[in-house]
Amino acid sequence: MADAFHGLTEFVREHQAWAAPIVLLLAFCESLAFISLLVPAWGALIAIAALVGASDLSVWPVLIAGAIGAALGDWLSYWFGYKYKDRVAQMWPLSKYPNLLPRGEAFVVRWGVPSIFIGRFFGPLRASVPLVAGIFEMPYWRFQFANFLSAFVWAGVLIMCGDALSIAAEWALKYK
Repeated sequence: MADAFHGLTEFVREHQAWAAPIVLLLAFCESLAFISLLVPAWGALIAIAALVGASDLSVWPVLIAGAIGAALGDWLSYWFGYKYKDRVAQMWPLSKYPNLLPRGEAFVVRWGVPSIFIGRFFGPLRASVPLVAGIFEMPYWRFQFANFLSAFVWAGVLIMCGDALSIAAEWALKYK
């Protein structure tokens, strides 16, 4: 997987116009229930953000693309949970870990709307919290408000991490 992401970052380096669409797709996959387990894309997202920071690319299209991709992934996870409720527990990987849904429910019930913000920043929770919020019918507009707001904050943090990485790499090469 690391080789694929390395190739992807090299592609973005050579074809910078593709940065925003690729970031949108990676953020979508990173935030989508079940798929996020197969496509852990945060490393590639930070690497692409570092490329943006080191180049003359505008940060805004990449930030907006990342936020929209993440919000759409969470929205689809919420919808999937809302639509399939009890059947979700029978699907892999939740079928292998039957205690995850009750724990997720307790987390969402305890924290409410802030659980969407908290979940956005922790890998294992990122795609499961929206799924659980849908299963247990968190009010739709409350979920969407937290979803889109946290997606923009999350994308901004990734961009800042990538920018910091590019500055650190530039500094390290300068004083090598």
